Amino acid sequence: MSKDFRIAPSILSANFARLGEEVANVIASGANWIHFDVMDNHYVPNLTIGPLVCEAIRPVTTAVIDVHLMVKPVDRIIPDFAKAGANVITFHPEGSEHIDRSLALIRESGCKAGLVFNPATPLDYMDYVMDKLDIVLLMSVNPGFGGQKFIPATLDKLRDARRRIDAWRDKTGREILLEVDGGVKIDNIAEIARAGADTFVAGSAVFGAGRDGDHHVYDTVIEALRAELQKV
Repeated sequence: MSKDFRIAPSILSANFARLGEEVANVIASGANWIHFDVMDNHYVPNLTIGPLVCEAIRPVTTAVIDVHLMVKPVDRIIPDFAKAGANVITFHPEGSEHIDRSLALIRESGCKAGLVFNPATPLDYMDYVMDKLDIVLLMSVNPGFGGQKFIPATLDKLRDARRRIDAWRDKTGREILLEVDGGVKIDNIAEIARAGADTFVAGSAVFGAGRDGDHHVYDTVIEALRAELQKV
């Protein structure tokens, strides 16, 4: 099964004093997307970045900016991120009173839309909005902080999500991407891909490696991740 795999480093683990440079370097090293973690200290117990930062890095890269909204409520902030240059916007069902409407709002704003599932959130929310989904993101850690360990039960959940997505594709011809976020590393990415993921968020595995300011290490890490994916 040959697949188009996307690697999406999360800037949560980047050096914020040199963010533009970090983004440019990681894309030059072969990453496909930039994953953008938005936390509001309300839906999740941490506070990160908003549309201004997205707007600031937009001119630095032509890569897809993949915005993951860990905020509640989500609707108010969606158009701001679309204007700031996001290409993909995903949110948690718990963050919206009307999931269908929030997905429609993202797509009306010109972005691809998706739902994010926490480790304990059932996938059933997908079933009612498949026609509005471009991507499904499974959290393999509890959201809020970088550097956490991959939760193994996510593998079964990935297989379940993959079955639903494949059934939908067979029925409609529409592709939905399946992304995974949390604890993705060189030693588990192949197993995660075998379970059905095609898009991989890696934060500390990528940016953490370049902590000493040597961005050439990004080449090595992304190459190693790709080599593992080749085995799938």
